Amino acid sequence: MKLGILGGGIGARVNINLKAIKHAEALGYDSVWTAEAWGGDAVTPAAWILAQTDTIKVGTAIMQMPARTPAMTAMTAMSLAELSGGRFIVGLGASGPQVIEGWHGVPYGKPVTRLKEYVQVMQQIFARKAPAAFDGELYQLPYTGPGATGLGKPLKSILHCEEDIPIYAANITPRGVAAAAEVCDGFFPIWMDPEKYSVFEKPIQQGFDAAGDKNLTQFEVSPFVTVIMGDDVAKCMMPIRANMALYIGGMGARGKNFYNNYATALGFEDEAVKIQDLFLSGKKDEAAAAVPAELIDACHLVGPAQRIKERLGRWKTAGNKGHVGAMLLGCQQPEALELIAAEML
Repeated sequence: MKLGILGGGIGARVNINLKAIKHAEALGYDSVWTAEAWGGDAVTPAAWILAQTDTIKVGTAIMQMPARTPAMTAMTAMSLAELSGGRFIVGLGASGPQVIEGWHGVPYGKPVTRLKEYVQVMQQIFARKAPAAFDGELYQLPYTGPGATGLGKPLKSILHCEEDIPIYAANITPRGVAAAAEVCDGFFPIWMDPEKYSVFEKPIQQGFDAAGDKNLTQFEVSPFVTVIMGDDVAKCMMPIRANMALYIGGMGARGKNFYNNYATALGFEDEAVKIQDLFLSGKKDEAAAAVPAELIDACHLVGPAQRIKERLGRWKTAGNKGHVGAMLLGCQQPEALELIAAEML
């Protein structure tokens, strides 16, 4: 199983732990992933990390699709892939209506349709078999809609990209997972119980069927896994509680929260309702306290070294079955990175 780390996001300040990234690189970690929300972008830190490392791949988890045209994302990807000797991975996501329409000021649109069209345009540009031309519901090359001059023409990339550029997508809805399985090289669920691949099995197979001859050897399931090593299990769970409560309770409106639906699919329906009720009532601490320890333990790794070591067995089994291709660790503790590398690589 491959290992990656999450470590390239820019928050209120630029605080990318290059020491941890280089340590992971030395341990044999495969990748490091950047992020963006409504502040620092995902591409700038990716370029910065690539320039200061030698072997580790760098992916974006995620680049917000509505914020960039498919051609712009393809240009960025080809440039970084060529400059880094093929170490760049495209990670795409739809984000959510509150961010896309509130921050970027563009329509959220249809995320599943967007992903399929976006990837098809990018793959045309990468391939350079002919000038890129596309007539989709959301994207047209050349553009001929309102405001068009009529002067656009199909173009072929000036840059001849010789590197393979994998494309991943962040999805958890059944239709989104199916779309990723159809057109992408992998996807990252925000969390995953490695013993419940069944939550994704049907939509992944639907995507494979739509793609034709495709299977799990060509599609990598790469969940985010928070790792916090410490003697007190309950204390280690605290920051994870707050994060999961934010997503399950507040990342979206009532009735349209994909993460709340996902928690239900994992078997925590009553708890998901309670968390959302508390969070949307402004009771964020109580919402965090309502996140079940069983859900945290199912999807993350917390506690003393021996406990983490034992619970890695579940992930090894999932890896052996092909249900998990990579664990992307939210962790910068050197001793935890070392422990997991020793067990999994």
